[in-house]
Amino acid sequence: MNKVLATILAVMVMAGSSYAADMRITITAGGKTLHATLQDNPASRELYSRLPLTLMMDDLYDREMCYHLEDALPTGRQVSDGYKVGDIIYWPPRRSLVILYRQNGERFTRQYLGHIASGVEMFESTGDIEVTFAAE
Repeated sequence: MNKVLATILAVMVMAGSSYAADMRITITAGGKTLHATLQDNPASRELYSRLPLTLMMDDLYDREMCYHLEDALPTGRQVSDGYKVGDIIYWPPRRSLVILYRQNGERFTRQYLGHIASGVEMFESTGDIEVTFAAE
C-alpha cells in the first residue's frame, strides 16, 4: 500500500469516519430493501451483533423513523452538528435507533451509526412500519 493511501486511511480512522467493510446491512420495509454501511464504533458493533432485528418503527416529526431499544447501545464519540438524509443514528437519552429520511436543519447530539446509500425517501410515505435490519 502506498504512503498516500495509508495516510488517508489513518486520518479517516483518527477522525472517527472509518467504515467497517464487514458491517454492511440491509434495511427492509414495505417490500423494499435498502443497503447501508455501519461505521466502526462501539454502538454500531453492538447493533450489528444483535442482527437480525425486526422492529415496529414510529414515523416521527415527518423526518425520522424511530424505535426505542429495550437495551442501550454503548456510546463513543457523539456529534452535535447537522445530519444528512440517510443517516442511521442512536439517540442515547431515549435509547432511540433512528433512520433520518428528511432534512429539517435541526442540530442535536447523537451517536452516528452509519448511512443508507440511497432510497431512504421511501419512508416519506410509509407511516409507522415494520422494519427489518439484517447483516448483508
